[in-house]
Amino acid sequence: MQALFGQLLLGLINGSFYALLSLGLSIIFGLLNVVNFAHGALYMSGAMVAWLLAQYLGIGYWPALLLAPAVVGLVGVVIERTMLRRLYQLDNLYGLLFTFGLTLVIEGLFHEQYGNSGNPYPVPEVLQGGVRLPFMYLPEYRAWVVVVAMIVCFGSWLVIERTKLGSYLRAGTENPRLVQAFGINVPLMFTITYGFGVALAAFAGVMAAPIYQVSPGMGSNLIMVVFAVVVIGGMGSILGSILTGVGLGVIEGLTRYFYPPASSVVIFVIMALVLLVRPAGLFGRQK
Repeated sequence: MQALFGQLLLGLINGSFYALLSLGLSIIFGLLNVVNFAHGALYMSGAMVAWLLAQYLGIGYWPALLLAPAVVGLVGVVIERTMLRRLYQLDNLYGLLFTFGLTLVIEGLFHEQYGNSGNPYPVPEVLQGGVRLPFMYLPEYRAWVVVVAMIVCFGSWLVIERTKLGSYLRAGTENPRLVQAFGINVPLMFTITYGFGVALAAFAGVMAAPIYQVSPGMGSNLIMVVFAVVVIGGMGSILGSILTGVGLGVIEGLTRYFYPPASSVVIFVIMALVLLVRPAGLFGRQK
């Protein structure tokens, strides 16, 4: 029984990262119509920046949790303002190819400078303990990751779907000229949206750093699964990405317990089945 709950916890943690990353992807695709293939590299950048802050400046986890997403988000703003915005009016394929190239550049730079081996990042001292429940041992840091990921995910969804700012963003993607006629700076909104999506990826990277080894390849190991989550949830569906990410993480954990060989492919099998039955995804809308 302990093994089952242990796998469920692991699935829930993985699902939290899937939800955080697919949320950023969905925000960028849903509002900017860009398939951001660089999301995995930006997630890795968040973890690497946190690790570099600790190695060279002695800055610990808590400041890094704010600083690293801010630094990577600022890089995202520069990328959007100087390069990405030139592709908005073109086919999605151009954005995909550009962000794929961006991935190769970012990963190549980190790989060249720091090698490809994993580097440990310590769990913050205040979260190093655990709670012994009747059916399992619950590490405090992992519980923290799940709770914070859910707060960030549903908080972002509420802002986009239930506030005036979110309605401006959604209206700006549908009819930017009309929204601009009301005095709203649509290009600035797009820049902020991309920067926020990138910062979310970096935030997930910092959260993941104490659990996984920090290395230039950590994003590429995850990005295909995250894209599968987004496709299953429905491209551009923010709520669909969150719910699907958590649900698939749990399913993956259960598969690892009952039939481990299938755990690495179960998400892609589900994606194939969903595409056969509902091509727009579980929460997506057919265009």
